[in-house]
Amino acid sequence: MAGKSLEKCPTIGIDLGTTYSCVAVWQHDRVEIITNDLGNRTTPSCVAFTTKQRLIGEAAVNQASMNSTNTIFDAKRLIGREFNDQVVQDDMKLWPFKVIAQSVTDHKKKPMIVVNHKDEEKHFSPEEISSMVLMKMKDIAEEYLGTEVKNAVVTVPAYFNNAQRQATKDAGTIAGLNVLRIINEPTAAAIAYGLDKKLTGADVESTKNVLVFDLGGGTFDVSLVTIARDSFEVKAVSGDTHLGGGDFDKRIVTHFMAEFERKHLKNMSNNPRAVGRLRVACERAKRNLSSTPETTIEIDCLFDGIDFSSIITRARFEKLNMDLFQNCLDPVDKCLKDAKIEKSEVDEIVLVGGSTRIPKVQQLLQGFFHGKELCKAINQDEAVAYGAASHAAALSGAMVNKNHLLVDVTPLSLGIRVNSGAMMVIVPRNTAIPTKMNRRITTAFENQSSVLFPVFEGERSIANENHYLGQFLLNGIPPAPKGVPKFNTVFEIDADGILTVSAEDLNTKNKNQIIITNHSARLSKEEIDRMVKEVEKYKAQDEAFREAVVAKNKLENYVDEVKKKVSVSGAKIDLRDKRKVGDAIEQTEAWLDWNNMFGEARIFEEKVEGLKNIWEPVYKKLRTGDARICPKIEILELD
Repeated sequence: MAGKSLEKCPTIGIDLGTTYSCVAVWQHDRVEIITNDLGNRTTPSCVAFTTKQRLIGEAAVNQASMNSTNTIFDAKRLIGREFNDQVVQDDMKLWPFKVIAQSVTDHKKKPMIVVNHKDEEKHFSPEEISSMVLMKMKDIAEEYLGTEVKNAVVTVPAYFNNAQRQATKDAGTIAGLNVLRIINEPTAAAIAYGLDKKLTGADVESTKNVLVFDLGGGTFDVSLVTIARDSFEVKAVSGDTHLGGGDFDKRIVTHFMAEFERKHLKNMSNNPRAVGRLRVACERAKRNLSSTPETTIEIDCLFDGIDFSSIITRARFEKLNMDLFQNCLDPVDKCLKDAKIEKSEVDEIVLVGGSTRIPKVQQLLQGFFHGKELCKAINQDEAVAYGAASHAAALSGAMVNKNHLLVDVTPLSLGIRVNSGAMMVIVPRNTAIPTKMNRRITTAFENQSSVLFPVFEGERSIANENHYLGQFLLNGIPPAPKGVPKFNTVFEIDADGILTVSAEDLNTKNKNQIIITNHSARLSKEEIDRMVKEVEKYKAQDEAFREAVVAKNKLENYVDEVKKKVSVSGAKIDLRDKRKVGDAIEQTEAWLDWNNMFGEARIFEEKVEGLKNIWEPVYKKLRTGDARICPKIEILELD
């Protein structure tokens, strides 16, 4: 029954990217990448707050230089992280917007983004900002499909930890989406590659080892996937959740800030607007350098009224980022070793993510595989959404072939801290999911009446050096010598990579468990409910603003039409009527100049009615005299 109900409503696939996002749907036996309202197939993952409204996507990017402190990007780099993470502290130095700490526990703080919206200071969690981007993608899909969309498959970097996956799911909930599945980005890209080959009739029957190299705007993933007919089995994953095009941009920004200070003896680092404008120019330069050997940066009045112009060559760009480029190869090597596959056994190397267009990255990767050709057959920007939509169709039953099998893996080892402080691994990394594994443990002290189970994920041998997920207590243990009580500890991971840990006293059958969703990085149910309500409030505000724009256009068009008809009619209109209509037009235009966008739709509509009440009696007189002079005026509706 569940499958049938899902089949009735469209299920979309969303690539929630650091810099750009993309949405797709399965339609007419194929995946359709859905264009946004500007006709673009990808949408910037950017949200801006102005004194009047909230903007998402291109509209937010277009006003960023004038409103840098209230324009939020890179929220994905914050999602599921703690404020004190070094990567968060490093990023904050170059972000024009403000990030503060909100205490969760005595030792844990989560990052909150500060903006000024409608003359009021607002604090948003990274999940809220991401939910706004997801809602934009949902709206794009609904506009295209002409129906409500509730279900989605959302992608995350393969190396996202449990907290980051949960935070992404929370963002989907806040956006009003039922997230059917969280899947890894390179896995989605592998599905896109396999489906593309199948649809074109190439190598349908053969089994292939495909290495997906996914280098995007903020994250980097490598996955080794074995594709056979309709199955996609992930053998190993590796990567870095904080490496991508944004880091390459930072190096160029730092380079030009130093050049500006050297030339003009002025430090712009404390001016968010100047740094923001420079960052945009540097990102554009980076893109240009993928196709040209050098490019020029020119920014008028960059800082203190000083114009800035400089040339950067591809060689200089590569020198600035060479260590980061080299860092991309270590996860590739690690992934192959974990999968127990030699370089020569890799059949295809599939490039995904905009940063894979960088020639030096391609050169280094090709060199690593001894000159093997790289596969650029699938669209680097759309492949992840393409694969997500395909998997969404398989889950919902929309795809004709419902034997679509996906086997993913857990990216990090999972275990508990034992009395010595060591990490007892229960689920090794790259274990196929869903999975269920158990270990038997015992007490460390005499006559223990309770046992604490602290849960961690990571690869360090000392538990506290890994990422803490949560803990639970098992009480009611009968007094006994140490080592006598026995407990069965079970780790169960679902298809989303979400973890449930339980422990049972084998003697008393006393049992307790924790679903690792209540760790310090996770939003509480109350917080999610509050954010859902706020999203509805912002949606209502956005709709009210759109209605005001439409009403304003109606008023302006009506004023123009009346002016034209008055001009055409000329002497046919009584002098007093002409003066009366002219005064009304003048007053309305003056009101528009002064009030512009600050009114509600209702006020603009009232102004239309007021002008109509003055003009229409005059129009009736004209019509009685000569109907041809003044045909009926219609108000144009502009969306």
